[in-house]
Amino acid sequence: MVPTVLLLSAIAASSASSLYWDGRVPQTMTESDLDSSIGPYLTVVKGSEAASHYTTLLGTASTPTPLWNTVLSEQVMSLTIDNSSIFVPGGSTPQTGFRRTDLIAQGNGSNSALDAIMEVGVSKFSFSVKENEQLPLNYSHEYQIVFIEPSDGTHVFELQLGTPFSNPTAPAPAADAAFLKIRDHALNLLFETPFVAGQWHNFAVQVDWVNLTLEVFYSADAAELVAVTSVVSNPTASTGSAGQGDFHVALLKLPLVDSSETIAEQDDVVHYGIQEGTTEGLFYSGVFVEQISA
Repeated sequence: MVPTVLLLSAIAASSASSLYWDGRVPQTMTESDLDSSIGPYLTVVKGSEAASHYTTLLGTASTPTPLWNTVLSEQVMSLTIDNSSIFVPGGSTPQTGFRRTDLIAQGNGSNSALDAIMEVGVSKFSFSVKENEQLPLNYSHEYQIVFIEPSDGTHVFELQLGTPFSNPTAPAPAADAAFLKIRDHALNLLFETPFVAGQWHNFAVQVDWVNLTLEVFYSADAAELVAVTSVVSNPTASTGSAGQGDFHVALLKLPLVDSSETIAEQDDVVHYGIQEGTTEGLFYSGVFVEQISA
């Protein structure tokens, strides 16, 4: 049975009969909707300012990935972080080690209900990212920018940029710091490509939730997606509800190690470390999830 589309949107799907969820923002959506978490995204994982301070909808002023422009009209999303981008989980300690802005997929006002529906059988997660040349990243840091996060804080897969966090800090930036990298649950590198300025970089990651495999697809700008890996094992991921997690489109910047802190503090990447406090950003479009098989 084909699942009901959970987002009430005028946007056409790339494969309408198999669409689980559509995060491509329609022209009718406003930044006040972001502030209220109305629409495809839950916007509570951010700093102390309103969601629209960190996430801007660019209307017709910016062109989204041309990969889907024959079937829909969407707004580019600009995600930014600054020194106020410190998330405080409910009743918990501020995440002062991170700077982060996350958009979390939700349907009918619930992210967890959506996870249970779309993370079964085989599903494909599509997303496109482009450099914001006016707000460059600091590639001495690690950035996690698209991922599925189960409750244990791991990632089923992730799209990553920059120099992976290490203690002690490795020589930075790493040789491939300016490459977009898809990593599996165990952080094995599956695919990487240079983050060429001025291009939309289109990805799709197909997840088999039963057999614990991944397959990665990639293209630039209007080129059709092609498989850039075979179907590869993702053996450390969990099956069933234990392996399901929220789908994040994010700009999450990890710290550098502060040698003046204690060893325990240096290992606590969430709450300690060095951040410069600069404003940084990326552009996103083409975000949606399809059913491949039930």
